Amino acid sequence: MACGSASSGLDPWLQVIAVPDICLSELTAAGFEFAGWQRLKIQKTNVGNIRKMNVLELSEQEIVRRESLAKMREMGIDPYPAAEYEVNGYTSEIKENFTDIPVDAEGNALPDAPAPREVSVAGRVMGRRIMGKASFMELQDAEGRIQVYINRDELCPGEDKDFYNVVFKKLLDIGDFVGVEGYVFRTQTGEISIHARKLTVLSKSLRPLPIVKVKDGVTYDGFEDPELRYRRRYVDLVVNDGVKDIFIKRTKVFNSMRNYFNEHGYMEVETPILQSIPGGASARPFITHHNALDIPLYLRIADELYLKRLIVGGFEGVYEFSKNFRNEGMDRTHNPEFTCMEIYVSYKDYNWMMAFTEKMLERICMEVNGTTEVKVGDNVISFKAPFPRVTMRDAILGHTGFDIDGKSEEELRDAAKGMGIDVDDTMGKGKLIDEIFGEKCEGTYIQPTFIIDYPIEMSPLTKRHRENPQLTERFELMVNGKELANAYSELNDPIDQYERFVEQMRLSEKGDDEAMIIDHDFIRALEYGMPPTSGMGIGMDRLVMLMTGQTTIQEVLLFPQMRPEKVARRDKEEAYTALGVPAEWVAPLQKAGILTVEALASAVPGKLHQELCGINKKFKLGLKNPAIEEVAAWVGEKSAE
Repeated sequence: MACGSASSGLDPWLQVIAVPDICLSELTAAGFEFAGWQRLKIQKTNVGNIRKMNVLELSEQEIVRRESLAKMREMGIDPYPAAEYEVNGYTSEIKENFTDIPVDAEGNALPDAPAPREVSVAGRVMGRRIMGKASFMELQDAEGRIQVYINRDELCPGEDKDFYNVVFKKLLDIGDFVGVEGYVFRTQTGEISIHARKLTVLSKSLRPLPIVKVKDGVTYDGFEDPELRYRRRYVDLVVNDGVKDIFIKRTKVFNSMRNYFNEHGYMEVETPILQSIPGGASARPFITHHNALDIPLYLRIADELYLKRLIVGGFEGVYEFSKNFRNEGMDRTHNPEFTCMEIYVSYKDYNWMMAFTEKMLERICMEVNGTTEVKVGDNVISFKAPFPRVTMRDAILGHTGFDIDGKSEEELRDAAKGMGIDVDDTMGKGKLIDEIFGEKCEGTYIQPTFIIDYPIEMSPLTKRHRENPQLTERFELMVNGKELANAYSELNDPIDQYERFVEQMRLSEKGDDEAMIIDHDFIRALEYGMPPTSGMGIGMDRLVMLMTGQTTIQEVLLFPQMRPEKVARRDKEEAYTALGVPAEWVAPLQKAGILTVEALASAVPGKLHQELCGINKKFKLGLKNPAIEEVAAWVGEKSAE
């Protein structure tokens, strides 16, 4: 038989059998054995499978919703219809375009008044006020919420009123999706609403949503726990106002930047995520293995070297929005998977790129927020161009009094230690300078500021400064105390580039696991010739944080990386039955909170006996209640207390 195999001694399952034209006698004839306490709901549908859910793992509301689901099907209502539901309006647009129908002194519509607008909308039920023959429902679609007025006799014009009295009043729940057809009107209290003529069930929800209440601008019972919100973003988007707006703005940021590049004639491209050499940045990569080729591969830490290859190939300007992966720590501004944009333009230098970048950010801020200012925490940040330029040397000198110019590795290490910065012997000059700047300077730059002219040791892919060969033509844009963008006059001398790679390998041998690996193919590409080029990378997640006023990166990622969810340990059935517990009582024991045999050993028999009998009755399991002496024996006591 297609629906399953014979079974006996089952746990207390709430079984939903969904097979065509089947009945209990047919199941029994096929070899199924069912204990008297098992709750079976046999339903006639066109789905040929068996779905099981342990009733003891469900909340009361979840059980009620499943019973409502079964009742709908018994009434011939498909709770998950496949057909398209045609929508011709959305809540915000309906409200914006509503016009009152002109009436006479007695409130009657004038003869030449237009008919009310007919609409068909769909969304999630977010509230109901049932008042006898008439009710109100709050509907939430992709753009907002609107009130729906439902009259029993208009919804059910015939003698059969079950759709209103049973389906709407009893079987529908908050969270269900419905379609509404009707006309738009204004209630006596002045609220623009939809007068429903037809209601269609589109999807039955089986888990209750958190009910967030707002009164006088104050939120009660909010779904606010950050870990829950990030793990269950789908719930967060439904119940918390403003969350969806963050991600709408995120898309606007990407679109604005993409349009800016396209208007300048630059081309969007795609480069590999799986790479044989993790290049383009100093970072620890994720490593995987390609079975067919039997080689290690790395998830992309940057797309820089591939984009430069395209410049070698003759493109004037290329850019990419790339997913990058770095096997490093997680905090309020770092996620191991993040989005970066990198752009490379031929015949430009870092001075041109600074002007290009500040104009771009000013434009993005205006297009996304309608102003060049944003508020992040207590800081008001202005993206009005131009931004200040400060050299790396002057930044460190101004904040610490220490001049990094001409200092040796040991002098830099001693200075860092003297400032209370944690450093070690694996760090070269570049890493030491970076640590000093990061600890003492970076957090002080709240307004957009270009930090320019980095020491050569910090920038293995950057062209030497045209006036000082100990420096490079590089800038980082600092905003709100964090790096937002990084850019160079790109190094296109293949001999110099190879020597920089060799120095990086020396650092790697000292123990720096973020040092770059020599990419011989990239050197080969440079040997064919790359024109003078400027490149810039910008952290898109951090940019969205700024444009939306968020202080944590998790708020701007739909599904941020999370630590594994903590799940309470549960012993298997065999551990309980070894102590003499009948198999059918294991699930009720765990429902009572006895998840392990250790917990069972410390239980109070009398109290546990009472809980088990209550669970048996409440969930209608049909089990024979154990004697208190039996429970005491499970616990390991000779007699009950």
